[in-house]
Amino acid sequence: MATLHSENPLFFLDTNIFVYAHLASEPRKKLRAVQLLEQALASHTGCVSYQVIQEFANVGLRKFAQCFSVHECKQFIDAAMQPLNRVASSPELLEAALNLHDETRYSFYDCLVIAAALQAGANVLYTEDLQHNQLIDGRLRIVNPFLAVANEASA
Repeated sequence: MATLHSENPLFFLDTNIFVYAHLASEPRKKLRAVQLLEQALASHTGCVSYQVIQEFANVGLRKFAQCFSVHECKQFIDAAMQPLNRVASSPELLEAALNLHDETRYSFYDCLVIAAALQAGANVLYTEDLQHNQLIDGRLRIVNPFLAVANEASA
């Protein structure tokens, strides 16, 4: 687990953390994702953006083996995601994402997540979609929280 700096303990959760929290087919990743989600809610140091909520709703309604009903999706979002929501869509976020895309060549949607994490003031972005341990803008560390899980499974 990444150690968070005491001067800024905020961490950002990418959509895949919420997806794995609901996947019975990936029990080790599910356990780690649930731990991160519980930590985020209990400590008030986790955050997401409106984009992450939208992406999760799309996956929950359409791509799970047993899809959420609209009511179940709303309940989960209200209970577990809205309390963490710190970044709304804005022209400034769009411009920052486009600049990041130009600098990093990550996908535009990944750059929106990175830009949101930076805008929120997070110092860690938990995701499995980007380069582990990369430092963005000198202040945001990309952390794949599932690396230890994958190493345990292969041992």
